[in-house]
Amino acid sequence: MVEYTVVGKEKHDYEGLSMEKIQRRERKIEKLRKRYEQKKEFYRLLKEYAPDILESQNFRSTRKFIQHGTMPVHRHCLDVARQSIAISKFLGIPCSERELIRGALLHDYFLYDWHDKTRENYQMLHGFYHPGIALKNASREYNLTLREKDIIKKHMWPLTVVPPRCREAWIVTTADKYCSLLETLKLRKGAGKQRVKVAG
Repeated sequence: MVEYTVVGKEKHDYEGLSMEKIQRRERKIEKLRKRYEQKKEFYRLLKEYAPDILESQNFRSTRKFIQHGTMPVHRHCLDVARQSIAISKFLGIPCSERELIRGALLHDYFLYDWHDKTRENYQMLHGFYHPGIALKNASREYNLTLREKDIIKKHMWPLTVVPPRCREAWIVTTADKYCSLLETLKLRKGAGKQRVKVAG
């Protein structure tokens, strides 16, 4: 049998626990530590590559628009950016982190509530047309690269018919579908909250 020695402050935490429970607790702590480090790195990348987007009034306004379920567009775009970085690192796909993050943040930059039946052209199929609207809006505010344009324009593939041309766009397309599924099924934290009507 393996002896497990704990000293100092930690000893009290492990008293009366079996080896299996100790190992389970340590795995949980390690998982939380890794998640914290990943979030810390993600926020560093946001600050480095996209401060202008995060401070934009238009981007902030996406907090009042609902995307899937009850998830605000603002949170959805941040989640897609974070998942895009995670996919890139996990699969070891070399790409431009700057363009990946900026494209992910702007991929749903359509700036309207697509659930609002009173808006103009409500009957227009949102899934097919919003990438073009998002690209037009983003192009007005930012000097987009070809990769960023490809990310925004093609993220709804196969609805967009023409597939993505760069690996960054493929990654964001995958991350977007993953996040959308979690939000629609209300598996993401915060996605099950009651929809709040925001004036403005």
